Amino acid sequence: MNKSHNKQTRSISAILLEFLGSMYLAVSLLVAVAIASVIGTVLLQNQAYTQYRIRFGDFWFDIFETIGLYDVYTSAWFLSILGFLVISTSVCIYRNAPQMLRDMKNYRLHAKEKSLRAFHHKAEVTSELSSDVLVSRLKFLLQQYAYKFRIKQSDGFILIASMKGIVNRLGYIFTHVSIVLICVGGLIDGNIGLKIKVKTGQITPIDNSQDMRVDKIPDVSRLKPGEALSFRGNRSIPEGSTINAVVLDYKNGYVLQELPFAIEVSDFRIEYYPTGQPKSFQSDLIIHDSTRDKPLKQTIAVNHPLIYKGYAIYQATFGDGGSLIDITAWPLTAISKPRKLKGEVFTTTPVKSGKERLKIEITDFRMFNIIPSLDKKSDRKFFNQGPSFLFKLRNAAGEANEYINYMQPIQRNGRWYFRSDVRQSLNDGFKTLWIPADRNNEVKRFMAFRQKLLDKNKLHDIILTVAAQTLENARVNKNELKKQLVKSMESIVADYNSGELNKILSVMARKYAATEFMKKRAAYLGVLQNILIEVYTEVLAEEGIDVSQGITDAFDQQFFNDAFIELGAVPAYASDYYFQLSSFRQIESTGLQITRAPGKPLVYLGCVMLILGVFIMFYVHQKRLWFYLDTSKEKTTIIMAATSNRQSLDFDLEYEKFQQQFLKLL
Repeated sequence: MNKSHNKQTRSISAILLEFLGSMYLAVSLLVAVAIASVIGTVLLQNQAYTQYRIRFGDFWFDIFETIGLYDVYTSAWFLSILGFLVISTSVCIYRNAPQMLRDMKNYRLHAKEKSLRAFHHKAEVTSELSSDVLVSRLKFLLQQYAYKFRIKQSDGFILIASMKGIVNRLGYIFTHVSIVLICVGGLIDGNIGLKIKVKTGQITPIDNSQDMRVDKIPDVSRLKPGEALSFRGNRSIPEGSTINAVVLDYKNGYVLQELPFAIEVSDFRIEYYPTGQPKSFQSDLIIHDSTRDKPLKQTIAVNHPLIYKGYAIYQATFGDGGSLIDITAWPLTAISKPRKLKGEVFTTTPVKSGKERLKIEITDFRMFNIIPSLDKKSDRKFFNQGPSFLFKLRNAAGEANEYINYMQPIQRNGRWYFRSDVRQSLNDGFKTLWIPADRNNEVKRFMAFRQKLLDKNKLHDIILTVAAQTLENARVNKNELKKQLVKSMESIVADYNSGELNKILSVMARKYAATEFMKKRAAYLGVLQNILIEVYTEVLAEEGIDVSQGITDAFDQQFFNDAFIELGAVPAYASDYYFQLSSFRQIESTGLQITRAPGKPLVYLGCVMLILGVFIMFYVHQKRLWFYLDTSKEKTTIIMAATSNRQSLDFDLEYEKFQQQFLKLL
């Protein structure tokens, strides 16, 4: 019974080994790895989950997240495929490598006369020369063609067995071992340790929605040096600052990986092309390590990293390191003077607006902005817009709009504007407020225009004047009609100031026929423009411009047309202020990527072995050659037979030449 059980156990083991070492399984696993690699190449990996959600939508985002497509190369299913591929290939090596190694040493001296006659490449001759002479000549011939040989002598025959290209078998072994090395390297660098720690609750990643300072990250979200076999982390470091940890992205969160040394950025340099695009950037680093007598100083650049104790420090990106900026807050919804504010990137600046308290969360400062040209008359497709700063304006309820304000005016259709982009959420596109620049390339005239529209007393006086001018030639009860007209005009301006103008025009378009609508629209806008022209005239007069003959200058006329459009768009701008970048002191930061990949040497070694193995398999052929000398008769009969592990035209030609030399020697 025990023998039967052992036989059954051995049978199951043999079946399992045969399955794991089968070519079909290995090919299937390789195809799966190839498909996963294609996905990992086409789909950008390790990006913020919000970007994936915007791109794919909630439905497909959840599916792709479940499958693990956002981090293919460290996903559980991909690492499982690599693990099975390692097992399958290792079993294949275990089963076949010993036989291949033995075959490399086996000259097959047991070949029989009958089997040699059955070879495709064979020749048979009879010679009167003595066997010693024949053996000597055949040995010389084999040495000429670089064959190694062994001789077997017996009663009635002599067998010379030879071969060359015996390393061909190593090609198969090298290719299989290379797959194991590459996969093992991938498994080591797949950060399995971190996944296990997260699954077992030893490490708790911090959600990306929590904007937490590094020094406030709890121990449960920290990895000590050496805890993770491999990692790839990023960190932005301002000039003059020092770090001793990097941030590792993990799904929709992050953990902190501590380093066994500290990295100080003593200087950061960046060069630009004339267009404003970055040309090159470098960082001067100082490594502080308690095990060293003195700090290590080295400059890194793109593709020129610093390798220290198995850690690779790459120059990856650059950005702002907390620039200091001066802001002018121009009021848009209340009558007041502009305010001066001081801000710092990555900090929050409070702004009081009436009873409400707002906060400016400054998220970035950009020295250069390469954008498409908006001037149709220009030959340049792109140009440098100059400095800008990004910020979120958040109210007391926590709601926020995101803004990008540019410092310098931009030319558009031959005229100059100050550009401010705004969006309510990451899912929305930016909308632009184009503030026309005055003669001094400033926003003062536009803001003065806006202030007068908000001054109800001044506006009432102007409307009275316009109403009186309108009714000057009317033959009706002017007092009663004037009251109605003034009320209507004030309502029109109020609608304009509150952003309701387009809605009212839309209602009119649905209410009236096309011809009637165009008449009423023209009358409606005509009244509004007449009032705004009077307001604008006062603005020009306060600038010292002679308006006794009306607005005669082409620039002033065009400015009014532009301002008329943009003042109507101010309510949709959704801000109590226009925050203008007045001046700045830039502080740059370098973006470092720090990696630890102990499996990389294995991958490199595997790649070298793969190249070598493929080369050996394709270009080194194993060839065997036998000479069977029948010495039992008066004349010696010589049978020559040859074979190769890869039959080809080259081998046929080589055999023909060898056969001719063989016949000449005999």
